[in-house]
Amino acid sequence: MSTRLKTNTTDAAAPAGRGATVADLSGAQGAAAAAAKQRAKKPASLTVPIVLVGTLAISLNLAAPAQAQALAKKPLKSKFAETTPVLSVAAVAAVQVAPAQYAVVDGDTVSGIAARFGLSTAAVLALNGLDSRALIFAGQVLTLTLAAPPAVAPVAPAASAGSYTVQSGDTISGIATAHGLKTTDVLGANGLTGSSVIFPGQVILLAAAPAMESAVHVAPVAAAAATHTIASGETITAVADAAGVSVQAVLDANGLGWSSIIYPGQVLTLPVTGPPASVAAVAAPITVATAGVITPMSDEMRVNAQTIVSVGRGAGVSDAGLVVALAAAAQESGLRNVDYGDRDSLGLFQQRPSAGWGTPEQALDPVRASLAFFGGASNPNPDVTRGLLDIPGWESMTVTQAAQAVQISAYPDHYAKWETSARAWLSQIG
Repeated sequence: MSTRLKTNTTDAAAPAGRGATVADLSGAQGAAAAAAKQRAKKPASLTVPIVLVGTLAISLNLAAPAQAQALAKKPLKSKFAETTPVLSVAAVAAVQVAPAQYAVVDGDTVSGIAARFGLSTAAVLALNGLDSRALIFAGQVLTLTLAAPPAVAPVAPAASAGSYTVQSGDTISGIATAHGLKTTDVLGANGLTGSSVIFPGQVILLAAAPAMESAVHVAPVAAAAATHTIASGETITAVADAAGVSVQAVLDANGLGWSSIIYPGQVLTLPVTGPPASVAAVAAPITVATAGVITPMSDEMRVNAQTIVSVGRGAGVSDAGLVVALAAAAQESGLRNVDYGDRDSLGLFQQRPSAGWGTPEQALDPVRASLAFFGGASNPNPDVTRGLLDIPGWESMTVTQAAQAVQISAYPDHYAKWETSARAWLSQIG
């Protein structure tokens, strides 16, 4: 019996043990399910392996391989903030310092060269006289930076009187500043505007030109009088012409200078010599031009016009260039070889010795003055003054534009009124 009881006890214990095992498994499964649900609520990014985070950072260019582990340990937002300045510095460092000149290689473009050196395309085009349609080629040398103009900066403001020869890279405003002048004054003195283009070798007047004396008609001074009373609108030049004497003679006789001002009612002493009638006899007529009307030539005008035409044809100048020269001389001197003018201007074309056109004697030589006006291979002032043939594209300019390009007058439009006469004169001379 004792054996039976033991067996029963064992048998009773076995079901209990099996029940406990089932209960334990059921509880474990429930706990596992609960844990799975809890994990599902957590962000997936926290389960990404560190190696994968580092790989993503490298592929997105956020960090180098050595930084990958540190990146995985920090919030992405913080890492972006750290890497942004590094990228900006690298981008700035890629821009090269622009040299003074650059030789073009195959594949280059103006915009690409400008970007490489941190310049604007427009600035590179302007420095090299190009437009947006211009083509560049391998071996071509482009200017990228302006060299400091050595001839302008050292000049003291006291040297503002006179003229200045334009150097490469010069601007009107820079020239004016260097000589203590206003840009508007320099533009006005040279018949230029804010949009005008200057070029190396061009002679720029530095002092603002005084108003040119207009060709106001003055009645011939009475021969019996040794004085003349100034009327409104009269000029010393006109009074001297009417009296048949030079302007300098009138200035000297009255203790005046070229900068002196005369006023209505002022009495001038005239340096008249000889009999009274001689004043009216030698009085030079004032040549007047009207647009579209042919002005007759005097004997003196014809001789000078023939000289201009002969010199021009000998230099290979076309008829169009001869018309420009005749119109220019007519406006400047009335086709007369005068020994006076504005400041030190002299001769047919009123060329100024102080601006490099030659000595006073040379400026008064009609042949040499004509050669200087035409310029080109026959220019007697090479690399100093610029003549008509030295101006690119002058053939496509109007008569007044071409004449102004040589003369640089304060009244650039006045040459046009002589065009009709100049064409007629050339036809008469043959």
